[in-house]
Amino acid sequence: MEVDFGRARVAVVGLGLMGGSLCAALRTRGACAEVVGVARRPATLQMARDLRFIDRGVTDLAEGVRDADVVVLATPVRDILAKLATIGPWLSPGCLVMDIGSTKGAICRAMEDLPAGVQPLGGHPMCGKETSGLSMADPTLYRDRVFVLAPLARTSPEALDRGRALARGVGARPLVLDPARHDRLVAAISHLPFMVASALVEAAAAVAEGDPVAWELAAGGFRDTSRVAASDPTMMLDILATNRDEVLRALHAVQGQLALLARLLEEGDLEALGAAITAARNRRREIYP
Repeated sequence: MEVDFGRARVAVVGLGLMGGSLCAALRTRGACAEVVGVARRPATLQMARDLRFIDRGVTDLAEGVRDADVVVLATPVRDILAKLATIGPWLSPGCLVMDIGSTKGAICRAMEDLPAGVQPLGGHPMCGKETSGLSMADPTLYRDRVFVLAPLARTSPEALDRGRALARGVGARPLVLDPARHDRLVAAISHLPFMVASALVEAAAAVAEGDPVAWELAAGGFRDTSRVAASDPTMMLDILATNRDEVLRALHAVQGQLALLARLLEEGDLEALGAAITAARNRRREIYP
């Protein structure tokens, strides 16, 4: 029998930035009946309780997901895949299993193997910070952000509605996307910027090795364009490993754009170069007026 989301017990597995913020938003907004936090370290659970982000916390995964109406896996992608392979026997019939991982193809394929009585739904809130950890959690992190929902063929309309309710419950805007389409799009607008920022930092570091004054000159432009290079490497490696093909396509596309700009500069074709960078400026202004 379907449970109204306001009466649901939600278990969040993983209390880092994203999971902790999800718990905080659910509880401060009174979106559900109970928030259960699952983490490996008792100290993490104690912090979550002290911050009043959770109603109850456990270190045992089986205990945490048992009797939950909704389970949200909020760990790095490859850890989500490992947990999907183990939690099935502990889940209640009709339980909705979601995740908030940054790639969806591999996760949704793994969700296919959950028990028949369980409802799977991929998820990816389009928000975050380059910092990590529960101490960085913020109950407003999801507010007004897109929360992608990636249903499987076996996902019932009622389960999808429950996923929408969770997204709205933390202040986000649910958007339903096919897993493959999601991975193609986020490769371009999320994973590629990380790779470009990483390359930018290393290119600048090569110059600074010969003249450290470079870092004294670095100001807002370098800080803004390199910000996402500070993202958690473990999390990003999981993302890149599970969205490899789409990230490679995006990298090849940006290599083509850089090659074009380099060629125009080498040839001294300032008219064409100006047109190219003006087009980029105008497109950016359309996206962020």
